[in-house]
Amino acid sequence: MSPRTLVRIVLGAFMTFAGISHLTFARDEFQAQVPDWFPINTDVTVLASGVAEIGLGASFLALPKHKRVIGILLALFYVAIFPGNIAQYVEHKDAFGLDTDRKRLIRLFFQPALIAAALYGGGVGASGKGASKS
Repeated sequence: MSPRTLVRIVLGAFMTFAGISHLTFARDEFQAQVPDWFPINTDVTVLASGVAEIGLGASFLALPKHKRVIGILLALFYVAIFPGNIAQYVEHKDAFGLDTDRKRLIRLFFQPALIAAALYGGGVGASGKGASKS
């Protein structure tokens, strides 16, 4: 198994699990990441993002022929939800053990890593043998 395939599988499983947790046991925690200024109901936002995460995660796992497109969509999803991470820091909202500004600030630096992992796992930017053309 190539490193890219491993990243795709791990990230797909992680996203599927995260999406399920949005709909079930961690629903309240995820609501802390919805910015106060966001115009859509907090619970609806959490449920919708959970469904999106399940779809993206399951697709990353089950549709390897489309991994490039799914990797790009997943990276864009991570970009789209980044304002929620920023809001959690700026609005001093506790969730997932992020109960200090320092912890919330450190969390912000993980988002670029997730974006890079989605692109890497999707084969985006790959060249040479084994590069994805789909």
